[in-house]
Amino acid sequence: MFPELKTRSKIRLNEYAVIPTEGRVINVIPGIENCELTIVGSPQLTCPFVQLVGLVKPDGHTSRPYAAEENVESFIYVIDGAGKLKVTVEEETQELVEGGYVYAPPGAGLQFSNDTDQPVRVLIYKQKYQPAEGCAPYRVFGNVNHSDYIQYMDLPGIWVKDLLPTDINFDMNFHVLSFEPGRCHPFIETHQQNHGAYVLEGQGIYLLGEDWIQIMPEDFIYFAPFQQQCSYAVGDSYMGEKMPNFTYIYSKDCNRDPIL
Repeated sequence: MFPELKTRSKIRLNEYAVIPTEGRVINVIPGIENCELTIVGSPQLTCPFVQLVGLVKPDGHTSRPYAAEENVESFIYVIDGAGKLKVTVEEETQELVEGGYVYAPPGAGLQFSNDTDQPVRVLIYKQKYQPAEGCAPYRVFGNVNHSDYIQYMDLPGIWVKDLLPTDINFDMNFHVLSFEPGRCHPFIETHQQNHGAYVLEGQGIYLLGEDWIQIMPEDFIYFAPFQQQCSYAVGDSYMGEKMPNFTYIYSKDCNRDPIL
């Protein structure tokens, strides 16, 4: 039988992209061994960062620091998995479980290994750091499950977590945004910052440009600067069970004056 040659992928260069799991391929990344990673975001997609998602299998590891080039900052997040990921940045090493993350400052790079017999699923991100006078970002280890949600813009039913410090040393951040079913952005956003988002759970409808698009778990979304955007979470209950919140982790550039 022939496969159904259909996809929910939508690519609008310089505008937005939605890349679901179907159709993704495994990419070989020099210096990363025994992993199954997909490049979902890169400058070829017209986004100013690189984002990878996929599995670090047992004995998966870096053979050299990833993203250790001068002026390149990086970030890794453990989406889920029964294994543990040992991550080293500069002279500090910690084991990450589900929800764990690490930010590596420019030039430091990430080293990681899975020394367990279970895989872990990760998001890996890198971009060029935009310097600012008197600013110097520093490494950050954390876990989203060790911090509380705060109300987003004082709106009921919408919650957010900041993963990195919000001080001026950092030119980017990662956030987890969670909408209870039926909740939505308070207005259509149009702003200079770009985003790379990865859906952790739930379903939503997203306005990207002039297109309303269904969004599902594990979708990657790229939002270009000044692209109209807003979303609402769908679902209420099914067979007596409450639907999960529409929740995604996303990057955001911040704290810098645009370069001419």
